[in-house]
Amino acid sequence: MTASSPTILATSAGYVPHPRLRFTFGPMMALAVDLASERGLVDGPLARICNIGTASGDDSGFQRDMEEAARDAGYVLHHLSLFSQPNVDDVESYLRSFDVIWVNGGSVVNLLAVWRAHGLPEILRTLWQEGVVLAGISAGSLCWFQGGTTDSYGPELAPVTDALGFLPYGNSVHHDSEDGRRPLVHRLVADGTFAEAHCTDDGTGLVYRGTELAEAVTEKDGASAWRVRRSADGTTVEEQIPTRLLG
Repeated sequence: MTASSPTILATSAGYVPHPRLRFTFGPMMALAVDLASERGLVDGPLARICNIGTASGDDSGFQRDMEEAARDAGYVLHHLSLFSQPNVDDVESYLRSFDVIWVNGGSVVNLLAVWRAHGLPEILRTLWQEGVVLAGISAGSLCWFQGGTTDSYGPELAPVTDALGFLPYGNSVHHDSEDGRRPLVHRLVADGTFAEAHCTDDGTGLVYRGTELAEAVTEKDGASAWRVRRSADGTTVEEQIPTRLLG
């Protein structure tokens, strides 16, 4: 795929510790900005990032933490809020003004319901095809796929199968840190719910050019990404995807 292809960065990463702030942005967010920069999207010295925090109910405290992290990292960050109503008149025009759209974690099921009520799937697909870089962590990763494993319904992990489907795969986030993720995504591939699933350990991310997986990256040495497929006998095979360590 060429650098002009629509781009998604789907992660279980993005925030790193900071001595004074709740967190700051790590190499994964820098990669999202670089992906926009290589495509000539970043206008001027500061990258413009839009945070969409629907999955956590547009939590105002977390939004302030995101603004502080952006200030520390040298980015311009604003928010699209949908609770209790959109904070802008024209959502599509507003989102088009950003280099990177970053989607936070939380409930992917609630995110999908609210986005559909406000027409976000169609808007985001258009912007993705126009070249705005779509990125996110956890629920902000799952949303771009056909679906995956989620705790949106309660403590016990369950499938979600009606995500946006921009990427024609299943997705498992926090693949190494939450015990139920791996067996559930294996079952969903074995029973044909997903033909293939792409999975990220904490600290890793997956870069897609169009709908093709271009590379796996990590900001945590030793963390991996994985591909789960169904074998000819109906069992599942999990293959490690080589990862590039981000600086």
